[in-house]
Amino acid sequence: MLKGDRYTDPIDGKSFKSFLAYGYVKQRENILSPSTLSLERHRLLWLYLKSETSFFSNKFKVLHFAPEQCFLKRFKALKNIDYTTTDLLSPIADVKADICNLPFKDNSYDIIFCNHVLEHIPDDTKAMQELYRVMKPGGWGIFQIPQDLNRDVTFEDNTITDKAERAKIFGQYDHVRVYGKDYFDKLRSIGFTVEEVDYTAKLTKEDIDKYRLAKGEIIPLVRKN
Repeated sequence: MLKGDRYTDPIDGKSFKSFLAYGYVKQRENILSPSTLSLERHRLLWLYLKSETSFFSNKFKVLHFAPEQCFLKRFKALKNIDYTTTDLLSPIADVKADICNLPFKDNSYDIIFCNHVLEHIPDDTKAMQELYRVMKPGGWGIFQIPQDLNRDVTFEDNTITDKAERAKIFGQYDHVRVYGKDYFDKLRSIGFTVEEVDYTAKLTKEDIDKYRLAKGEIIPLVRKN
């Protein structure tokens, strides 16, 4: 029923007449890829890595937190990277670890992916410090988060305990905050150099629609000098 060529998942190149609906609180139509189960942010990151970095060609030591299913097997198959996955609970991760107390040595990794993780962590300052510690000088990372760019200041309220209410306010019941534009400055306060990358600005309107991307979504690119 979904056969067609209207929309394309750039991760595997497969095309469909429509993507699937997806959403925790509110269903969003035409968002979830039927083949890789990727969302807008996954496809945006894949396109960015392919066109703007040497991730797929140069040798890197890579640490990936809570690895996304649409990336896991593909990244593991890359011969150019030394790839380690980590998560506190996931049985598929290579290393079971607390992001606030990582078992890795200082200055260990060239690249760190930590996407849609920090919004779950009560002490995100400690988590960011650990990410900074284990990244090599000259290394870089991408730390995507759900972000409301209409907010100047990140919002938290631990007094809201009802799961349905938390899901409504924070996007998921297990999110502890809604990040605002100050997220980038918080990363800078840890020591990272931060580039707020709007990769969709480089794409045509037609490609944004074809790949089902969120126009204006920011990729937080961090570096350790």
